[in-house]
Amino acid sequence: MNIVAFGASSSKASINKKFAAYAASRFEHASVEVLDFNDFIAPLFSVDEEKEEGIPQMVHGFFAKLQPADLIIISLAEHNGSYTAAFKNTFDWASRLKVKLFEGKKLLLLSTSTGQGGGKLVLESAVRRFPKHGAEIAGQFSLPVFFENFSEERGILDARLHKDFENILENVRKQLC
Repeated sequence: MNIVAFGASSSKASINKKFAAYAASRFEHASVEVLDFNDFIAPLFSVDEEKEEGIPQMVHGFFAKLQPADLIIISLAEHNGSYTAAFKNTFDWASRLKVKLFEGKKLLLLSTSTGQGGGKLVLESAVRRFPKHGAEIAGQFSLPVFFENFSEERGILDARLHKDFENILENVRKQLC
């Protein structure tokens, strides 16, 4: 099984990248690639830019990275209740290559933040939006108050959240068999 995981954030210390990598590590015997989203930051999308310059190479690279995946794990950072500008921009560009850019792909959608909301608004938006781009949402999970509830060494610290997360992962594993 091939897994591609990334945090949809341009932060160099992205907690969403850490969370996506952790989730991917919970799938034994999988080939995992954790992307650094900063490698795929594209110029601001516009039809004029596309007409003059074409679709940027880094967008082609991002799209190519998704293609061999059996499961794509995205942990979405939330900025003002929505996607980060960096992710939305790359997503917009990639959808110009193929509107159904997630076609035939199962997605595990995650979000986390330093606050109580845990990025739930952006997660809800993605759960509604991504199927329009061909995604099959295999699972979703929001982790609130990241620095209190997560340790890179131990994973999710809160017992209830840990159990809920593991149940979602088990359900995703069953869908991949």
